Amino acid sequence: MSALPLVVVDAANVVGSVPDGWWRDRQGAAERLRDRLVRYAEAGLPGRPGPVEMVLVVEGAARGVESIPHVRVESAPGSGDDRIVELVAEAGGRPVVVVTADRELRRRVAELGAEFAGPGTLREEEPPAQRG
Repeated sequence: MSALPLVVVDAANVVGSVPDGWWRDRQGAAERLRDRLVRYAEAGLPGRPGPVEMVLVVEGAARGVESIPHVRVESAPGSGDDRIVELVAEAGGRPVVVVTADRELRRRVAELGAEFAGPGTLREEEPPAQRG
Protein backbone atom coordinates (compact mmCIF):
# COMPACT_ATOMS: atom_id res chain seq x y z
CA MET A 1 0.00 0.00 0.00
CA SER A 2 1.34 3.41 -0.89
CA ALA A 3 1.66 6.26 1.58
CA LEU A 4 -1.36 8.48 2.05
CA PRO A 5 -1.44 11.82 0.26
CA LEU A 6 -0.16 14.63 2.48
CA VAL A 7 -2.22 17.75 3.20
CA VAL A 8 -0.29 20.56 4.89
CA VAL A 9 -2.37 23.44 6.29
CA ASP A 10 -0.90 26.92 6.82
CA ALA A 11 -2.69 27.65 10.12
CA ALA A 12 -1.85 31.36 10.26
CA ASN A 13 -3.11 31.95 6.73
CA VAL A 14 -6.27 29.85 7.01
CA VAL A 15 -7.23 31.25 10.43
CA GLY A 16 -6.45 34.79 9.27
CA SER A 17 -8.70 34.44 6.22
CA VAL A 18 -11.84 34.88 8.34
CA PRO A 19 -12.21 38.05 10.48
CA ASP A 20 -13.87 36.30 13.43
CA GLY A 21 -11.77 37.73 16.27
CA TRP A 22 -9.02 35.10 15.98
CA TRP A 23 -6.40 37.74 16.88
CA ARG A 24 -7.68 37.79 20.47
CA ASP A 25 -6.82 34.10 20.96
CA ARG A 26 -4.44 32.79 18.31
CA GLN A 27 -3.87 29.47 20.05
CA GLY A 28 -7.61 28.90 20.53
CA ALA A 29 -8.25 29.72 16.86
CA ALA A 30 -5.57 27.22 15.79
CA GLU A 31 -7.09 24.57 18.09
CA ARG A 32 -10.55 25.11 16.55
CA LEU A 33 -9.07 24.75 13.06
CA ARG A 34 -7.21 21.60 14.14
CA ASP A 35 -10.44 20.09 15.44
CA ARG A 36 -12.25 20.88 12.14
CA LEU A 37 -9.49 19.18 10.15
CA VAL A 38 -10.26 15.73 11.60
CA ARG A 39 -13.19 15.21 9.24
CA TYR A 40 -11.06 16.14 6.23
CA ALA A 41 -8.34 13.68 7.24
CA GLU A 42 -10.80 10.86 6.68
CA ALA A 43 -12.93 12.24 3.83
CA GLY A 44 -10.29 14.23 1.93
CA LEU A 45 -10.60 17.59 0.22
CA PRO A 46 -12.92 18.52 -2.67
CA GLY A 47 -11.56 16.70 -5.72
CA ARG A 48 -9.01 14.83 -3.57
CA PRO A 49 -10.59 11.81 -1.86
CA GLY A 50 -9.42 10.64 1.55
CA PRO A 51 -8.05 9.42 3.68
CA VAL A 52 -5.10 11.80 3.81
CA GLU A 53 -2.31 12.52 6.26
CA MET A 54 -3.27 15.90 7.74
CA VAL A 55 -0.57 18.24 9.11
CA LEU A 56 -1.32 21.65 10.61
CA VAL A 57 1.66 24.03 10.79
CA VAL A 58 1.44 26.65 13.55
CA GLU A 59 3.79 29.49 14.43
CA GLY A 60 4.15 32.38 16.85
CA ALA A 61 1.47 32.63 19.54
CA ALA A 62 -0.18 29.44 18.26
CA ARG A 63 2.86 27.30 19.08
CA GLY A 64 2.00 24.72 21.70
CA VAL A 65 -1.18 23.48 20.03
CA GLU A 66 -1.10 19.70 20.50
CA SER A 67 -1.59 16.99 17.90
CA ILE A 68 -4.77 14.92 18.10
CA PRO A 69 -5.73 11.65 16.39
CA HIS A 70 -5.84 12.22 12.60
CA VAL A 71 -4.19 15.67 12.74
CA ARG A 72 -0.47 16.13 13.40
CA VAL A 73 0.49 19.61 14.54
CA GLU A 74 3.93 20.95 13.67
CA SER A 75 5.08 23.99 15.69
CA ALA A 76 7.44 25.92 13.43
CA PRO A 77 10.54 27.06 15.33
CA GLY A 78 10.70 30.11 13.06
CA SER A 79 8.74 30.83 9.90
CA GLY A 80 5.69 28.68 9.36
CA ASP A 81 6.19 29.04 5.61
CA ASP A 82 9.72 27.66 5.86
CA ARG A 83 8.48 24.65 7.86
CA ILE A 84 5.76 23.99 5.28
CA VAL A 85 8.36 24.03 2.49
CA GLU A 86 10.50 21.58 4.50
CA LEU A 87 7.54 19.21 4.94
CA VAL A 88 6.84 19.30 1.20
CA ALA A 89 10.51 18.61 0.44
CA GLU A 90 10.48 15.66 2.89
CA ALA A 91 7.32 14.11 1.37
CA GLY A 92 9.28 11.67 -0.74
CA GLY A 93 7.39 12.06 -4.00
CA ARG A 94 3.92 11.30 -2.68
CA PRO A 95 1.06 13.68 -3.56
CA VAL A 96 1.06 16.86 -1.47
CA VAL A 97 -1.54 19.63 -1.20
CA VAL A 98 -0.74 22.81 0.73
CA VAL A 99 -3.74 24.81 1.94
CA THR A 100 -2.88 28.52 1.89
CA ALA A 101 -3.69 31.75 0.08
CA ASP A 102 -0.10 33.01 0.42
CA ARG A 103 1.13 33.55 -3.14
CA GLU A 104 4.83 33.33 -2.31
CA LEU A 105 4.31 30.10 -0.35
CA ARG A 106 2.26 28.67 -3.22
CA ARG A 107 5.13 29.46 -5.60
CA ARG A 108 7.70 27.83 -3.32
CA VAL A 109 5.76 24.58 -2.85
CA ALA A 110 4.78 24.37 -6.54
CA GLU A 111 8.49 24.40 -7.40
CA LEU A 112 8.76 21.23 -5.30
CA GLY A 113 5.85 19.56 -7.10
CA ALA A 114 3.07 20.22 -4.58
CA GLU A 115 -0.42 21.35 -5.44
CA PHE A 116 -2.20 24.02 -3.44
CA ALA A 117 -5.72 24.91 -2.43
CA GLY A 118 -7.21 28.05 -0.89
CA PRO A 119 -8.50 28.40 2.68
CA GLY A 120 -12.09 28.19 1.42
CA THR A 121 -11.44 24.50 0.77
CA LEU A 122 -11.67 23.99 4.54
CA ARG A 123 -14.83 26.03 5.02
CA GLU A 124 -17.09 23.54 3.28
CA GLU A 125 -20.10 22.60 5.38
CA GLU A 126 -19.38 18.90 4.93
CA PRO A 127 -16.32 17.10 3.60
CA PRO A 128 -16.78 15.65 0.11
CA ALA A 129 -17.47 12.02 1.06
CA GLN A 130 -20.38 12.99 3.31
CA ARG A 131 -22.35 15.04 0.80
CA GLY A 132 -25.65 13.63 -0.35
